[in-house]
Amino acid sequence: MQITQLTPAYHVSPQISVEDVPAIAQAGFSMVICNRPDTEVPDSHQSAALEAAVKAAGMEFAYLPMTMETLGEDTITVQSELQAAATGPVLAYCRSGTRSSVLWALGKAGEMPTDEILETTAKAGYQLDQIRPGIESLASQKG
Repeated sequence: MQITQLTPAYHVSPQISVEDVPAIAQAGFSMVICNRPDTEVPDSHQSAALEAAVKAAGMEFAYLPMTMETLGEDTITVQSELQAAATGPVLAYCRSGTRSSVLWALGKAGEMPTDEILETTAKAGYQLDQIRPGIESLASQKG
């Protein structure tokens, strides 16, 4: 399992498994957000199995599947609200961590300068320059 920090409060990861949950809890995460649709994974990695393991380990769990087709302001808002409500660090995962990084980046539009958002994701290994127009558009709507 590879966990990558974007900020002290928000980390991303490729797909996790039930076996990874104890280490996630031990690392101090308070919430796990699944951004990967169940249709992409076998039963053993679907949200229900992970939710049960995460909750049994004392953490919160949220299922917010995202594809580029379903990405919209509602999804961005819910992801941001989940992060804000968390009592400690959040781990968001998808297939590679990219979708979870995109949601974080778009959620920070208007709160941080676009260059800083993209530098943060790039330092974590996620090159998201292609979403610059989306970040800037959301920032102008908030401003």
